Amino acid sequence: MKSRPDWIVLDEIQKVPKLLNVVHLLIEEEKQKFILTGSSARKLRRGAANLLAGRAFVYSLFPLTTDELGESFLEDFYFRWGGLPKIYSLDSDEDRKNYLRSYGLTYLKEEIKEEQLVRRIDPFRDFLEIAAQMSNRIVNYSKMGADIGVEHKTVQCYFDILVDTWIGFYLRPFHQSVRKSQLKSPKFYFFDIGVRKSLSRNTGNFSGPGTSSFGEDFEQFIVTEIFRGNEYVQADFRLSFLQTKNDNEIDLILSRGRDHIACEIKSSDRLDARDIKRVQTLAEDIKNCRAIYYISRDRKRQKIDQVHCLHWRDFITDFRLGKL
Repeated sequence: MKSRPDWIVLDEIQKVPKLLNVVHLLIEEEKQKFILTGSSARKLRRGAANLLAGRAFVYSLFPLTTDELGESFLEDFYFRWGGLPKIYSLDSDEDRKNYLRSYGLTYLKEEIKEEQLVRRIDPFRDFLEIAAQMSNRIVNYSKMGADIGVEHKTVQCYFDILVDTWIGFYLRPFHQSVRKSQLKSPKFYFFDIGVRKSLSRNTGNFSGPGTSSFGEDFEQFIVTEIFRGNEYVQADFRLSFLQTKNDNEIDLILSRGRDHIACEIKSSDRLDARDIKRVQTLAEDIKNCRAIYYISRDRKRQKIDQVHCLHWRDFITDFRLGKL
């Protein structure tokens, strides 16, 4: 008689939702363990999460992190193509372009059109392109609505769909009160640089260090790395950004309970004393700010006044090891 496996793995479970009834039965009566995976976040939540409530742990898988890539991580390659696993098995730039384009088309077809998440697909398609072009910036719902011919509330719904389908996430403006932070316009980050560039019709383009485009790519890279790490190690930080009335900004605030960590992100490979002083001055107005970090491409780890200056790799490592 064959022994029963410790685990049963079912991939793309959302395509055969009736299997969840069998899974449910085997969990209850046989104490069988399952790993259920799928590529549609909405369908998984709607099916597995409802049926298996209280019986399943839910985890999210993101594009490859720098830890996962290890020595395979190359800055210029990653900033051109992103971190979707399939990208690293393709042999040519043409194949990578076609794959990313197909990824966007598949998303529109399977997640949006077939699920009937929007009444009209054309405005949503236009919205995707503009949202990708404006990624990392504070969202202006009214302007985007005017550009694509829909109400600003429709644009808000479109962004909520992107969050619901794990195509991106909000970075809320910082406030000591969580409730008040929800009343101001957030930033929005796409989950992957390669997908964002494909949707913005900028597939595979790379501007080197010292350009504004590289600075935007670097900021998205760091914020998404921290977002993924926060989920993977279950650090439970709340992520936000700070912008003053004078448009001074701290790129990222990590909050847990009443404590906060201020993080400034710079793509330069040399420290800028003025930026370091500026972020320290801004952080002094944050109640219970227990640490200030200046994250850059400068290799030297040092502390200048109250600011910890780290190379981005060192910061990401410290973050995932809980050393901040």
